[in-house]
Amino acid sequence: MPAESGLERTRRVFARQREAFRAHPAPAADERRQRLATLRQLLLTHQHELVDAIDRDFSGRSADETRIAELLPSLEAIHYARRHLGRWMKAPRRRVSALFRPAKNLVIYQPKGVAGIIVPWNYPLYLAIGPMVAALAAGNRVMVKMSEFTPHTSALLQQLVGRYFDEQQVCVITGEADVAAEFSRQPFDHLLFTGSTTVGRLVMRAAADNLTPVTLELGGKSPAIIGPDVPMADAASRIAFGKALNAGQTCVAPDYVLCPAHRVDEFVAEFRKQFGKMYPSLGSNPDYTAIINERQYHRLQALLKQACDQGAQPLEINPANEDFRQANGKMPVTLLLNTRPGMAVMEEEIFGPILPVVPYTTVDDAINYVNDRPRPLALYFFSYDKELQQSLLARTHSGGACINDTLMHVAQEDLPFGGIGDSGMGHYHGKEGFLTFSHQRAVFIRQKFNSGRFVYPPHGGLIHRLVYKLFIR
Repeated sequence: MPAESGLERTRRVFARQREAFRAHPAPAADERRQRLATLRQLLLTHQHELVDAIDRDFSGRSADETRIAELLPSLEAIHYARRHLGRWMKAPRRRVSALFRPAKNLVIYQPKGVAGIIVPWNYPLYLAIGPMVAALAAGNRVMVKMSEFTPHTSALLQQLVGRYFDEQQVCVITGEADVAAEFSRQPFDHLLFTGSTTVGRLVMRAAADNLTPVTLELGGKSPAIIGPDVPMADAASRIAFGKALNAGQTCVAPDYVLCPAHRVDEFVAEFRKQFGKMYPSLGSNPDYTAIINERQYHRLQALLKQACDQGAQPLEINPANEDFRQANGKMPVTLLLNTRPGMAVMEEEIFGPILPVVPYTTVDDAINYVNDRPRPLALYFFSYDKELQQSLLARTHSGGACINDTLMHVAQEDLPFGGIGDSGMGHYHGKEGFLTFSHQRAVFIRQKFNSGRFVYPPHGGLIHRLVYKLFIR
């Protein structure tokens, strides 16, 4: 018998999960906790295999980065959901107007059914497990489509999930772009996609045919704004960490820096110093991650070359003065000065170790620069002036934000994570994830006494006139 293709498996498993959900549509809290505990056991038991698989997919991915940025937040999400699930599931009472009493209003949180999750290549473990935790906590069946660009991680997670879960509960699908397209066309009860804005539009179009609700976690050009008076060492070190993590292959990485014009040289010098402390060398340093594949490497090199050809000034941050012509996919961080609007590097999400530095004159200029562009997934502002912090938050929009840090808002399980505008729609993490994958069913309950009969026809009687007098005001 020929092996089942990814397309065939997608269709077959979806049908099985939908049938299984119909047979058991309301799993109790203990069942959900047990599924989350099983997922936790999978991660803990096989953590070294998962770290190794990701390392092989990147041809050099820091094991500690994988533990810090993927394994730890995945386990924290499971712990948080198991701890708070009972409270989330309780049906809250809502107010009943005097016009309709005696009666009771409730909101019941029901599992939606079969949830689909499409995973990108940059954090293949965390961006599979995080949405999966939310979907399982909400009581759903789950199908996960892994990226074809992380074949080792995708195959391993498919194998492990198949060992720990029945495919009617959780299933991992692998395959190329045709499988991803077919996956997005299934009539899921909710679909969560993480990836580029361009592909997100395609996913949303496919989901629209089935009226499938979608959560889109997309990208965007996330600015890091350096305030007028913040100590430059503080700002530069935190921006350097945020940009260098996973070699900039992070959807919320600082994509460009807005720096007071008179402080640009200070920023460059301090960034070089702080980066060198973290990464005294790059080429053979296991702490510094490689670019995922040749396609992405050449894309980044082309962006850099085009910007330089158009007049940008590159400043390579290479602490050990290494030769990167044979660097096996590693690429040093390059600061770009003298950029201008219209350059591809200033229009496209960079998703790698290139960091344009844009000078500004006043904070108002920086705010206008951000507001003149599509709303980003993240915004970072560095200032210890609390009034200025509040002003900037009030006058800008982004999916999330950090004050005096980068990236860390994503790791806060009790904060919703999501985009706005071109950077996405919808949220997950913590309670917001539970709500995203739950149907909030409004329930009105009336028992034997029916006060509603007082407004039944025929109209125009004393009761009607009294109701109008009391309630139409």
